[in-house]
Amino acid sequence: MIKKLILVFIGVLTIQSYAQQRGTASPYSFYGIGSLKFKSTVENRSMGGLSVYVDSIHVNLRNPASYATENIQLLRNESRPVKYTIGGSYSSIGLQTETNKDNASTTSLDYLALSLPLGKFGVGFGLVPYTSVGYKLETLNGQGDKESRFTGKGGVNRVFLSAAYLIKKGLSIGVDANYNFGNIENANILYLYDDDGIPLFNQTRENNRSNLSGLSFNFGLSYRGMISEKLQFVSGITYSPQTDLTSKNERSLSTIAISSSTEQEFVNNTVDIDLGALGLDETDLIMPSKFSIGAGIGAPRKWFVGAEYTSLKTSNFSNALYDTSATTYEDSYSFSVGGFFVPDYTSYTSSVSSYLKRVTYRGGLRFEKTGLNINNESINEFGISFGLGLPLGASNTNNISGLLSNINFGCEIGKRGTTNNNLIKENFINFQISLSLNDRWFEKSKYN
Repeated sequence: MIKKLILVFIGVLTIQSYAQQRGTASPYSFYGIGSLKFKSTVENRSMGGLSVYVDSIHVNLRNPASYATENIQLLRNESRPVKYTIGGSYSSIGLQTETNKDNASTTSLDYLALSLPLGKFGVGFGLVPYTSVGYKLETLNGQGDKESRFTGKGGVNRVFLSAAYLIKKGLSIGVDANYNFGNIENANILYLYDDDGIPLFNQTRENNRSNLSGLSFNFGLSYRGMISEKLQFVSGITYSPQTDLTSKNERSLSTIAISSSTEQEFVNNTVDIDLGALGLDETDLIMPSKFSIGAGIGAPRKWFVGAEYTSLKTSNFSNALYDTSATTYEDSYSFSVGGFFVPDYTSYTSSVSSYLKRVTYRGGLRFEKTGLNINNESINEFGISFGLGLPLGASNTNNISGLLSNINFGCEIGKRGTTNNNLIKENFINFQISLSLNDRWFEKSKYN
């Protein structure tokens, strides 16, 4: 049954991802390298983005120290399971200015990862669509006619390899080595009109493409310890140093004809621009450093509540190819509060009420200063989230992988931006789903 779920899940997300061709519809993905697509796993996002909590049956993709944990009692304290996870989301966005409204939606695959236990060590690897670009913006002149059109697509993907070591019970360290790659394409048209106010038959479009690549690292520390007979203290720290991505750039000018009925663009001819003469054919894109710290308390396998603070030196971000005077970058931060509750994880009878007692109920909220400052307005984001973790194994089964595996649902409602100074406010609803699957690859032989 689990294998069938995996195939259906991957199939649906892959089809939707190719059909959408982008993972965001936010106009704010115009800036930098796009909107941050990966904001942690569904389990974390359902708790307001809180990623400080670590256990042995879920993959935590924000803190690499989470790959090394203690063996679990269900496996006779001899090992811990191999963990697989895959997650995707559907977003519905309402776009609003002072005078107009519009709607957009996207569906995308958010992450795919595997975690392997190796004694006191743990390793993980996977793929994460890290940022996403997808927008179509138009401005009007004083007569109400189109003045310009901006379109963009693409983003940065991240392949990672992680390693962690359990120093002692409850204390582990880890590191992520990430290879970032992808491309960003954007185009803009400045409409020209004749003396009678009629748009010219041929317009000029500027085309830009940046192919991005580079390494980055993330270091993590995780600690869990009992502070009383029933209460557990959990904390975590991560740090990603500043790094550079190599951006290989192309620019061209196209003469185009635009259909008056469908607005489809037809290219007549294209001329390449020599960016080498401008010193812009290959540039460095500075990725800012990131630091997070969080802590919380709870009863193991019953409940947990915590808070987390994350800061980014976004003011250091730069990209020589796309510098604009109307946009500046300021240091950003986010604050998350959330937790979960499990009524009774040992409730293994065949009744519906018993199953509901084993469900994990999650909730949280977050506030984020994104680091974008447009027309002297800081772009902020706020979200309230909740979710469920549903066990996949039957209550009367002896299948360890079934007992430890679960499917997770999450929902976040929030807003981003403002309508001040001719900007756009986004009201969004994000639905997320993930599979967290566990299995045992190696088992010690037993002899009588």
